[in-house]
Amino acid sequence: MRDRKPWPADDMILFGGDYNPEQWLDRPDILQEDLRLMQEAGVTAVSLGMFSWSSLEPEEGVFTFDWMERVIDSLHRCGIFVFLATPSGARPRWMARKYPEVLRVQPDGTRNLFGGRHNHCFSSPVYREKTGIINRELAKRFGGHPGVILWHISNEYSGECHCSLCRENFRSWLKQRFESLEELNKAWWTSFWSHTVTDWSHIDPPAPHGEQSLHGLALDWKRFVTHMTVDFMHHEVSALREASSFLPVTTNMMPGCNELYRDPGLDYWKFQDLLDIASWDSYPAWHLPGYRSPYLEDSDVPPDDYRRASEEAFHHDLFRCLGKGRFLLMESTPSIVNWQLRSKIKKPGMIVLAGLHAVSHGSSSVQFFQWRKSRGSSEKFHGAFLGHDAAEADAGPGRSRVFRECCDLGRILGDIKEVSSAAYAAETALLYSWENRWAFENAKDAVNGPAKGFFETLKRHYYALWAQGISMDILSGDEDASVFAGKKLI
Repeated sequence: MRDRKPWPADDMILFGGDYNPEQWLDRPDILQEDLRLMQEAGVTAVSLGMFSWSSLEPEEGVFTFDWMERVIDSLHRCGIFVFLATPSGARPRWMARKYPEVLRVQPDGTRNLFGGRHNHCFSSPVYREKTGIINRELAKRFGGHPGVILWHISNEYSGECHCSLCRENFRSWLKQRFESLEELNKAWWTSFWSHTVTDWSHIDPPAPHGEQSLHGLALDWKRFVTHMTVDFMHHEVSALREASSFLPVTTNMMPGCNELYRDPGLDYWKFQDLLDIASWDSYPAWHLPGYRSPYLEDSDVPPDDYRRASEEAFHHDLFRCLGKGRFLLMESTPSIVNWQLRSKIKKPGMIVLAGLHAVSHGSSSVQFFQWRKSRGSSEKFHGAFLGHDAAEADAGPGRSRVFRECCDLGRILGDIKEVSSAAYAAETALLYSWENRWAFENAKDAVNGPAKGFFETLKRHYYALWAQGISMDILSGDEDASVFAGKKLI
């Protein structure tokens, strides 16, 4: 963390995962059983409240926090810490009905209906007002609770909005960036194809039915989306600080760097000044057939799980550096996901191996999504510590292998007494820029088409050193020169 504030992960590896008790408020027996099994598994931290807005504020201005306080108190009595989330990742239905402007607009001008998550406009004054209110209320109620040790800001920030507010904010951002239309036209080279801009109001974001050929416009739109997302996170954190809560903050990030993840469209280096500790969500396609790039000759790179282990190592190193020495593995699955073409359960031993892999690269936690499989809806079949068959709660051999191996991992992590994430020493540094990646992938290329193998090339360089046991930092290239002292740069 920037000021190196002490917190429990300074002398322990935190272990646990996402906990969604609002699904079982009508079953106190299940909530009590959760506490017993968490203690048996060695759970020391859970993320709470990430998607709980409708349970925390069922009507506008009506806050129902008592259930959460009971849960946090119970967890604290059991020695389990809480990463308390702000709920902005999924707004309640009443808000979308009363204030439709909080919903995103697609590039074609169509405003989304209520649904899914991450369906909100970062420019919306109403959405900012409502997130500010609930964040302040949460901070007032729980910011001083001894069991709450970290603010988990929103969830997997991503996406963009094309509403009139966002378009105007984009134009204002461009005015600050270029100062004059003359400079903008030079930078975007708009004289080609007669695309010269003569008025700021004529500028619209890239769209399938509009402008798609200006490379500069495409890059600046991505920079702007990052700017607005960072600004929104700053708004969320400021609301917590206004309520006198100065706990460290994180937000869980997505890699966008393997065959299963799309690019989240954000330059995560721009988040560094807001983060006290970085965190990321890891879902590699363990045990699925290997992926081969059609654009690179990669016969020297092993396929399948060994290659995926190298990709995981890259991400661990990347987010450790984003956190300036500290990071959390915030999400992974202990068994399966429910969104791959073929969702395969982890092989015996893989739960422990993948968890220790993260720790070996400096992670201060191993967290799973999720503690108990959802009762229904989108993620009811996503893997968890506890499945639907309740076998985990049975004594003796009836327990599931997944739960037994989670318990094994919990015991191993509990025995680790020295945490080295803050002092992780890398011999080399690989430079990685999201902006360079966007520029490369967006550029027209009649030979190679839209996929240029940018990240495949990066991974090949990383793998060549990783396979020899050479430790690495992943850096943006914008750091002070002292950061690179004694390192070999790639």
